[in-house]
Amino acid sequence: SLNGTDAEPFGARPTPFVGLPYAAYLPPGGSWRLQAETAVEFAVCKAPAPTGGGTCQRIGPERLSVETRGQSTNTRYVTNILCEGDGVAESLFVIELRTPGGHSSSYPPHKHDTDNLPSETTLEETYYSRFDPPQGFAFQRIYTDDRSIDEALVLRDGTLSLVPRGYHPCAVCHGYEMYQLCVMAGPRRQWRFTNDPDHDWLVDV
Repeated sequence: SLNGTDAEPFGARPTPFVGLPYAAYLPPGGSWRLQAETAVEFAVCKAPAPTGGGTCQRIGPERLSVETRGQSTNTRYVTNILCEGDGVAESLFVIELRTPGGHSSSYPPHKHDTDNLPSETTLEETYYSRFDPPQGFAFQRIYTDDRSIDEALVLRDGTLSLVPRGYHPCAVCHGYEMYQLCVMAGPRRQWRFTNDPDHDWLVDV
């Protein structure tokens, strides 16, 4: 139920690597209750926002947009669940990202940690990663221009990584597909980013 109103049953895919997701949006102060009819895995994505805005909404596959980004071994596939301009959320961006084995994502390295419109906005981000087959892995580097943050992470099935600021490219090992649930939020619901100038000559879409 959403804010005490029963919602029609939804959610049908057996894994995040098959089909499109189902979601529900609740504004600040909203309430929800989930009753599972089968084994289920779900994510709760939330961020601070002004109260009183937005309405409860069920978001099924028919409302989602799917796009391909990048080219060659930088190709990956994006499903937009909550995105800029949709008129739904106050602060949140939520996307699903699938990156084939041997490919990179968030590349060329980019950042969105400075309030500097029109070129960049401040958005923190988290990545929840899954792999098919599940023993797969990938690498993520999170670093800033001044290297006050410069970390290399091993992403495994079920890893949650946090990007408080800085660049954050990922590289997936051959033979394994990576799924990521990406959640961003910030004071402006606009996604503007700046590429690392050391790698900005690399072509991307």
